[in-house]
Amino acid sequence: MELRALGSQGLHVGAEGLGLMGMTAFYGATDEAESLATIDRALELGVTLLDTAEGYGPFANEQLLGKALAGHRRDRVVVATKTGVEFDDDGTLHGLNGRPDYIHRAADRSLRHLGTDHIDLYYLHRIDPNVPVEESIGAMAELVAAGKVRYLGVSEAAAATIRRAHAVHPLTAVQTEYSLFERGIEGDGVRDVLDELGIGLVAYAPLGRGFLSGAITTPDDFAADDFRRTDPRFQGENFARNLAVVDAVRQLAGAKAVTPSQLALAWVLHQGAVAIPGTKRRRYLEENVAATDITITAQDLAAIEAVAPRGIASGDRYSPEMMGLLNG
Repeated sequence: MELRALGSQGLHVGAEGLGLMGMTAFYGATDEAESLATIDRALELGVTLLDTAEGYGPFANEQLLGKALAGHRRDRVVVATKTGVEFDDDGTLHGLNGRPDYIHRAADRSLRHLGTDHIDLYYLHRIDPNVPVEESIGAMAELVAAGKVRYLGVSEAAAATIRRAHAVHPLTAVQTEYSLFERGIEGDGVRDVLDELGIGLVAYAPLGRGFLSGAITTPDDFAADDFRRTDPRFQGENFARNLAVVDAVRQLAGAKAVTPSQLALAWVLHQGAVAIPGTKRRRYLEENVAATDITITAQDLAAIEAVAPRGIASGDRYSPEMMGLLNG
């Protein structure tokens, strides 16, 4: 897998990373042995960027990655984790917290859970509206100065907020949802400010939370505790409309002799983003990584645009409560 620069601060990662969230949270049953095997296989295939967060569990995801890292050379792996959603050590959730004291405490706890002496890429997971972003990024910059963190990023932030954060300490990456179903950053100024400031784009949910894989044909495909059961895009008429888009993408993929997932991922990679599709199984990982070898032509782009233009998805990408936490 090719390495590509993530931003302009010196970090290089594989073109496709791996999102670990579903290995411990939100997507139904988990299997630690298979998850660890999936991480091992990812590194064998050239994946370097492994994405976690203290909130994925909480803590269980970082602890899982720590266990996986014990069997590998640390310098082969780019560890990305996130702070800014406050938890007590017992896992009690308190909501957003971008205060410097919490960020320092959370970073030390993440280092313990990960079993490492540094975090390669540390994100502010969500913007705390009650704390100026300059204060939050200032605390994270102190972690860089202390050698605990190497590069900084923010997740799901508005263009003006990204600009303010970058003025305090150069950002390496902004992580946001980006896929054929979610292209909001193309019109809200975020993509423009990333290009202007030389900040990398990390695309989470590049398969539309699995919808674009073509494997989901009914809401009954979700486990009872799968959070997608409450996602507006998987509800009622939205589900049917979005499934029609998936069917059109499937036809394009078939004509190109690739899977729908591979075509959707190849499109995201073609946009210059580093994609971090999440999976907890080796077979899906291998399918996803194969997308890095697919060439997207001008003809492909035109065909994809015809069936999946910006704004095509029906329904918001999160519940109303979660939508209120975005674009701080």
